[in-house]
Amino acid sequence: MVIYLMAGGPSDLIPHLGMYKDREGCIWVGVDRGVQILLDHGITPAAAFGDFDSVTEEELAVIQEKLDTITIYPSEKDETDLEIAFKWAVAQDPQEIWLFGSTGGRIDHFLGNIQLFLREEILPLHNKISFYMADHKNLLTVKTPGSYSLQVMDDKKYISLIPVIGNADGISLHGFKYPLQNSYLPVGSTRCISNELISEIGNYSFTSGILLVIRSSD
Repeated sequence: MVIYLMAGGPSDLIPHLGMYKDREGCIWVGVDRGVQILLDHGITPAAAFGDFDSVTEEELAVIQEKLDTITIYPSEKDETDLEIAFKWAVAQDPQEIWLFGSTGGRIDHFLGNIQLFLREEILPLHNKISFYMADHKNLLTVKTPGSYSLQVMDDKKYISLIPVIGNADGISLHGFKYPLQNSYLPVGSTRCISNELISEIGNYSFTSGILLVIRSSD
């Protein structure tokens, strides 16, 4: 099972959804204005969450008419709409969870959305659930210590490894333009920003810390 969560971020940053919507076993979920964005793309979400303060009364009436499952929350609450939907998605025990419409616009929302991947109870799940955040230029995920492979992506040639929880130790990069061998990457370092693959498959590993892995295009 793959769960796609569409938040209400700027529509011009959303990637082309055609490559995602026909994937077998995928479930689309709208979050607040993200429901309207999905409908505008011809996708009727299986579920929706939010206080829907970002849509008009007319849009909400249409949403309620078209969707079988919609949960409306008060605007004053302790969690963002996306966090509520994210927790629901995790509880479904999928193989992958993707966030769209979650970058750009307000920086506080963007940083809060990244924090969802770094929650204390989520970090142990990265070994069984793959978490991704995507827009039209970036693909972001979180990795815990281990060994990983990356294939060339023609549309996203830049690869950045950013330590976000604890310093990354024992980090090695093979098949990269700027290789490393058993190196130390402290929080705050920009050493692993904008690297590139020089082979079809690159490998990286590290023994401690938590990394954001971001693949980007100009």
